[in-house]
Amino acid sequence: MIHTFKFDNRFFAYDVFSSSLMEVDEATHNVIDLYSKGHNEQSIHERLDARFDVQAVNEILFEIEELKKSGSFDSEINYASCEPSTDFHIKALCLHIAHDCNLRCKYCFASTGAFGGKRELMSEAVGLKALDLLFANSGKTKNLEVDFFGGEPMMNFDVVKAIVRHGRELEKKYNKHVNFTMTTNCYDISEEAMEYLNEEMHNIVISLDGREDKHNFMRPTAEKTGSHSVILENAKKFVKMRGDKSHYIRGTFTKHNLDFSEDVKYLHSQGFKQISVEPVVADEKLSYAITEDDLPQIFSEYEKLAKWYIKERAKGRWLNFFHFFVDLETGPCVTKRLSGCGAGCEYLAVAPSGEIYPCHQFAGQEDFLLGNLNDGITNMDIRSSFASNQVSSKDDCRNCWAQMFCGGGCSANAYNFNGTIAKPHLLECEMQRKRLECALAIYALEHMTDKKI
Repeated sequence: MIHTFKFDNRFFAYDVFSSSLMEVDEATHNVIDLYSKGHNEQSIHERLDARFDVQAVNEILFEIEELKKSGSFDSEINYASCEPSTDFHIKALCLHIAHDCNLRCKYCFASTGAFGGKRELMSEAVGLKALDLLFANSGKTKNLEVDFFGGEPMMNFDVVKAIVRHGRELEKKYNKHVNFTMTTNCYDISEEAMEYLNEEMHNIVISLDGREDKHNFMRPTAEKTGSHSVILENAKKFVKMRGDKSHYIRGTFTKHNLDFSEDVKYLHSQGFKQISVEPVVADEKLSYAITEDDLPQIFSEYEKLAKWYIKERAKGRWLNFFHFFVDLETGPCVTKRLSGCGAGCEYLAVAPSGEIYPCHQFAGQEDFLLGNLNDGITNMDIRSSFASNQVSSKDDCRNCWAQMFCGGGCSANAYNFNGTIAKPHLLECEMQRKRLECALAIYALEHMTDKKI
């Protein structure tokens, strides 16, 4: 499978299954585009000989055949060799440490922290039992992951610390290692707490949308005041403390700030270098929801952001935008790429009640209840449905050139918009593909400038 695309008046071709990326000239781009759509040699000449030199087209077709023989062009994949794993060992847990929050974000999928239920905090007993479940069911996996999630985890900080202590004890017992992560709005956090988190958390994700007016419009406090200035000050202090340790400033853009490249620029101007600004996922009836009509502007904005991003990095003003990072040389195996995030299988979420769900976004949805910490995982049918929910089982995904990067998309978004985890949310897919084109172009321009054909 081949995908051709254009970025900033430069032409690229990407072979999906070999991860071969080439910058090409315009004639080659046109030949490959027609070739990838099933046109034979005669058909290609009929369409291109009036625009390009006939001999040049012949040479391009010859080179395509040579690349194909080497396996780096128009390669194929045997989906049957990537069957769903029946190994249900757990690698990662998302702990809903707090079903409550000190903010009232308008776009919050978790109903401003309560997940559609009552506001509550996870008890220490539930948190410790969740870690016991993880370690006892992790099989041969040595490196485990635990994400403290909410709501706002800092509202239950003492329990966070108790769980971390327990985790360090279990590391010795099982001869394993656990990476703790926290997603926080950073609104109510002391310097002492920052120091603790800096020491114990493998990664920190700080929620900050960008420009003050855009942030405050969507992310007011529980008292209906702006949260931007407090979060910005705390985030700067925390990120400075983190240094080179893993962290991200994570924002959300909506219909109200489709010029989101300005938010990325703003965050970078404030000293942040690890940035992720992602599209809101919401019912199109809501005033802030992104719809299909917004896609042309969003695509243009991603290109605008990518061009600025390249220039900034070239000038030595380094930054990393999450969606513009791709690794074509290493990374997960094919089977892992086709299976996605592992929700429902190696990745699970635990609610404050001790109920177990396939991932954090399904918490509170009875149809996706896998079990609880007392009885264990009792609904294996749900788990099996997630295990088989791979790229190879989805018609929308099998023919998509971006399949090796998204694993079939988010199951929660698929269910919320289509009533099934088996059909991806196509609006999400469109934005993913555009981001990926920009990311591949950036990769080529920064790493492969001498490999044009």
